[in-house]
Amino acid sequence: MKIFVLGSGTGWIRLDRNSPGYLVEADDFSLLLDLGPGILKQVLKIGKKLEDISAIFISHFHPDHVTDLIPFLFATRYSLGYKRILPISLYASEDFSQFYNTLKIAFREWIEPPRGLLDINLLPKQKKYRFFLGPFKAYTTPVKHNPESLAIRLEYEGKALVYSGDTGYCEELIELSEGADLLIIECSNSKEFYVEHHLALEDVALISERAKVKRIILSHFYPHSENVDLDIIKERYKGEIFLAQDLMEIEI
Repeated sequence: MKIFVLGSGTGWIRLDRNSPGYLVEADDFSLLLDLGPGILKQVLKIGKKLEDISAIFISHFHPDHVTDLIPFLFATRYSLGYKRILPISLYASEDFSQFYNTLKIAFREWIEPPRGLLDINLLPKQKKYRFFLGPFKAYTTPVKHNPESLAIRLEYEGKALVYSGDTGYCEELIELSEGADLLIIECSNSKEFYVEHHLALEDVALISERAKVKRIILSHFYPHSENVDLDIIKERYKGEIFLAQDLMEIEI
């Protein structure tokens, strides 16, 4: 698996950190994990095309994680520089039906792809769920953020990647992450500013230690949380630690 960090930031508008989004590649299959504003341009920056995106997973419906879905769907209605032939599979909480219908009230048919080009897969929001997603064995679990929030685990050829989405400390994420080769985990809080249903360094350290993950990528940084004191994590967690930067790549 190859992972591209497309956006390591939040809803805080910045030049150096885009809103959240990650691209995971395996077997010529490209899965987009969240697509906040600006993520589609980030896809182009790493040399990919919109046609290359095989599937989309949406962790929850906050604007910084989902806004670029609107121009993505809008673009499917045109063949001026972009023509989608294969259907796009979209995976999200079962609440997505209501969310999408509300978007269509605002944007009408302009965000409805041509017939047969959008395959919506609704995932349970209150229990663990196992399914196949392209070449991956996939597992989702609810996490502590929004009512629809899901974290996801992807397994491929003996390797496992976990993406936390936005979450507070919870047993569900620890169980989902157990033994993973890489955990992409949010780190929005700091000692100066702590918001419920997000994580700080002490939370990340405890989750990573208990789950016994091999490597972690800290991401979803606000300006107040990006000056990371790694010693806080290393007191508990002995694995490899990466600090996310936009357009970085990592392979597992």
